[in-house]
Amino acid sequence: MLVRLLILLTLCLLCACTDMEPDRLYAIKLDHAPTVQDWAAALPKTVTVKGGRINKVDPLPEIDQDTVHTSTASCHHGSRLPVPVPIDMRAYYTDTDIFLRLSWSDPTRNDNMRGWYFDGNAWKSRGDFEDGFGILWDIEGKYPDFTCSYACHLDDFGVSGQSFRGHNRMKLFKQGPKLDLWNWKAGRTGHLSFADDRFVDQDGMHGDLPGELFHPNSLRQVRPELAGEIFGEGDRPVYDYDGNALDGQVVTIFSRAPGYLTDRPVADRADVVARSTWQDGRWTVILRRALNTGSSRDARFAPGESAAISFGISLMDNSLYEHYASTVSQTLVLLPVADKTLSQE
Repeated sequence: MLVRLLILLTLCLLCACTDMEPDRLYAIKLDHAPTVQDWAAALPKTVTVKGGRINKVDPLPEIDQDTVHTSTASCHHGSRLPVPVPIDMRAYYTDTDIFLRLSWSDPTRNDNMRGWYFDGNAWKSRGDFEDGFGILWDIEGKYPDFTCSYACHLDDFGVSGQSFRGHNRMKLFKQGPKLDLWNWKAGRTGHLSFADDRFVDQDGMHGDLPGELFHPNSLRQVRPELAGEIFGEGDRPVYDYDGNALDGQVVTIFSRAPGYLTDRPVADRADVVARSTWQDGRWTVILRRALNTGSSRDARFAPGESAAISFGISLMDNSLYEHYASTVSQTLVLLPVADKTLSQE
């Protein structure tokens, strides 16, 4: 209760000389990493994402599945507009780090992309994808009214008879300053407590440190001379959840295995720490990153309105393509400490 009162008092003092604009996510300074009590007392900002596709069993394919993308400036997908998803965002910072918390409703937990199960006779892939999100930062403040639309484009779009093709791709439409991307994947990065630190330019998405972190846990992947599709009929996993080879192990109808294996990121690829939980139909993810990593590919955070950084969010619900996206420009502002006496109490 005391934490909440101190934060509210700080906001009241700041509001006397600063307009608290509705498109702003405000971060208050702490002298410690935020606790559960701090997060409960934090100033919330609701960022609504739209478009996308709700995860459901056997959705019927539609010829105009992605036509919304071609008629709007945002990264919307799906011929029917689903109910928008509100994301509760909160933020703090310390002398060294920025902390962001995102929480949103998702009744279906999807965190084992292409996960394997043994049906009693053979290994099968469930065919699932995963939940996730991306936060895109306008590093240099060069994009007016910044949203994800600056980097979301449809490639290889076409309709032939009753069939449709098209995939969205994150890339800049033309030459321009690169964007910082924090990409959290519930399965592939969530289990290792990080968000993939990447950047976007006119050629697409790239890891801050080059290289592929994600590998299909597939016999056909490691032995390409074998006929058939990866994760298809007759394929099987190579490793269990502990990273041990499955050859020689006794498997039963209860046996499971990961669909993908993830290498632990290092150096610039490992800048964004992410702690995630799924409980009572909600994902909550807490991100932590240094205010300044020293890399030109990363956003730099500093107190004051002049240092505010615009961002956009995309949200995935058991999907790699049909994602929700924010359509209103959002900005993160680190509130300066206005009263040293108050900050020391």
